[in-house]
Amino acid sequence: MQDFNNIRGLIIDMDGVLWHGDQPQAGLALFFQTLRTLKIPFVLATNNASLTAEQYVAKLTKLHVSIDIKEVLTSGMATALFLAERYEPNTTNVYVIGAVGAWQPLLDKGFRVTNLENDSSDLPAQLVVCGLDKKLSWDKLCAAAIAIQAGADFYATNGDVTLPTERGFLPGNGATLAALTAATGVKPLVIGKPEPIIYQQALALLAVEPDGVIAIGDRLNTDILGAVNTGIRSVLLLSGISSASEIADLDYAPTWVMQDIQELTQALLH
Repeated sequence: MQDFNNIRGLIIDMDGVLWHGDQPQAGLALFFQTLRTLKIPFVLATNNASLTAEQYVAKLTKLHVSIDIKEVLTSGMATALFLAERYEPNTTNVYVIGAVGAWQPLLDKGFRVTNLENDSSDLPAQLVVCGLDKKLSWDKLCAAAIAIQAGADFYATNGDVTLPTERGFLPGNGATLAALTAATGVKPLVIGKPEPIIYQQALALLAVEPDGVIAIGDRLNTDILGAVNTGIRSVLLLSGISSASEIADLDYAPTWVMQDIQELTQALLH
C-alpha cells in the first residue's frame, strides 16, 4: 500500500462520509479543524443534488463546521456548468425532476426551467434533467418520459441507486433513472460520479496538480471508480455503502481503505 503523503488537496464526498442523513459521523468537527490546521484545501463534491451549496453550508454550520460556499460542488452544480458549456441557456427549456439543488443551479446559469405539467412556455423542453426527488410523482415521471420520447436530451445529475440515511439505504436517483429508461428506451448521460466530469471540475476549483489530490468516498462504484476514471488517488471509508470485501470482486480498487473520518484524521496528522 502506498504511503499516505503528497497531499495537496482533497475531494470529499458527503453522504456516508460526513453524515448519514442528519446524523453526523463521529469526529466531524475535528476532521475539518485538522484540514484547516494543515492548510489542506478541499472541495466537498457530492452526487446528491437535492440541496444547494448554500444549504450544505448551512447544514455544516449546524454541525459546528464552517466552510465557504466555494468549497462545495454538487452534481446539480456540475450538471448546470456542463450544460451551459453546450447549450445556449437563455433559449433552452429544461424539464427537471429533482429538488432545489437540481433546478436552482440551472436557473443561476440562465436556463429556462419549465414544468411540463403546467407548461406556459411556447417551446417544449429540449432537455430533461433528473436528480434525486423526494417528492417524486407519477405525473413527474410521465412529463419527463413524454419529453424524452419527443426528442429532449436526457441528463442525470447522478446514478446512485441508493442513498445512505439514518433510516437505512433508501432509493436514490438511479432508481428514478431506471424507471425512465424502461419507459423510453433512452439512457441518460450521467454527470456525477463515476464519470470524471464532476471530479475534473473539482480539480479546477482546487487548482492543484492531480497527483497531489485524493478523493474520499464511501461508495466503490461511484466515488472510487470516479477517482480511477479521473486518474487520482482515493480513500474508501467503510462508514457508508461499500465494504472492504467487495474490492476483491472488482477490477479496480481504492488506494487506501479506512474505517471512517476519525481514522482519516489520524492518517493526515501522521
